[in-house]
Amino acid sequence: MVYYRKITMFPGRGVMAEQLYTIPVNDAFSEDCECPLCSIYKKLEEDAIEFTMGPSYMEDDNREVTDKLGFCKRHVKMMYANKNRLGLALMLDTHMKKVMRDLKKAAESPQPKKSLFGGTKEKSAVEEYVGSLDSSCFVCDRIETNFPRYVNTVFHLWKKDSEFKVKFKACKGFCIHHYGMLYSLSRKEMSGTQYEEFLAALNKVFFDNFERVEGDVSWFIDKYDYRNKDADWKNSRDAIPRAIIKVNDDIVE
Repeated sequence: MVYYRKITMFPGRGVMAEQLYTIPVNDAFSEDCECPLCSIYKKLEEDAIEFTMGPSYMEDDNREVTDKLGFCKRHVKMMYANKNRLGLALMLDTHMKKVMRDLKKAAESPQPKKSLFGGTKEKSAVEEYVGSLDSSCFVCDRIETNFPRYVNTVFHLWKKDSEFKVKFKACKGFCIHHYGMLYSLSRKEMSGTQYEEFLAALNKVFFDNFERVEGDVSWFIDKYDYRNKDADWKNSRDAIPRAIIKVNDDIVE
């Protein structure tokens, strides 16, 4: 997934366009969650699934794109969990027909020539086609088109909104992936004292909360020691799912 690209904020689109991103970002940083960016990503994912399984599947232009891109394993499972089984069946039907046509054509293409040593660095048309399908997903594409704008909005709000700074410093930190993303992008988005202030706040909120969750996991383990059987669980009962969010950038249902 590619998030590390420069995005121009709200060029000539006014207050309404700005609120399209700032309100969800502010809401996410107000949540009681282990990573606001994971929360934003999850919401975008849910919206993308709803869009895909909504009336849009009947539109020819959308069906043309879904036929071409298909869906990754994760999002096929989420679509199957959606109640619109007929919509999924229609998308799978036209997608499978396109894949069958394309693969038959690819299978008829000449094979790459072998070298004198028996191997070849070239891929066959079938390998190229299957590889392209393995790396494409209609739902992923919709998310990855929008998610970088929300990440960029974090920097926009840090620069323009003093209340957001307070909210940022009070959040429960980030998963490793999104900490690294903000760390890397901050060098491009900021400079001077502003950059130093952001980086200091980012490092503090990440490490303080990473240590907090690790401590909860550690106490969860210690609770299985017979000597602690009567001790309080403290905040460790849900330590494992929170730790998974921190280390794997994923949402535990």
